[in-house]
Amino acid sequence: MTDVDVLSEAFELGFTYTRSTGPVMGRFLTALRDKRIEGIRASDGRVIVPPMEYDPETAAALDEFVEVGQEGEVMSWCWVSEPRRAHPLQQPFAWAMIKLDGADVAMIHCIAATDEAALHTGARVKVRWADEPRGHISDIACFELAGVAP
Repeated sequence: MTDVDVLSEAFELGFTYTRSTGPVMGRFLTALRDKRIEGIRASDGRVIVPPMEYDPETAAALDEFVEVGQEGEVMSWCWVSEPRRAHPLQQPFAWAMIKLDGADVAMIHCIAATDEAALHTGARVKVRWADEPRGHISDIACFELAGVAP
């Protein structure tokens, strides 16, 4: 048997182009930068957050923006006891479906909580904004339990 030379090269997958966010997501992200949350009204009257460009039922273009609250209700959640480096928080936290006040569709985001026992379906949460918003989903740094000191 002979020795085999193995060729290797460092490789990083990346996209060398930029994409515009468009009028719907662009407006949503701009509102986040300004510490506001906007959804969009669907054809059946539901408010969807984050907003969608097209109605999920009819495929009609949507353009009626609706500001929603910065507090909401936990609809469902799962606890992350050992966060990974890529996670938004480096201490234990929860991923949750959160229905914001004024919205009809829950959005997924993370909740900073002291421990798993502090969370439950139906818990009230509020936004913790990033120190320096920049027009990105991470402008919502996380949600915290409402009425609980950080």
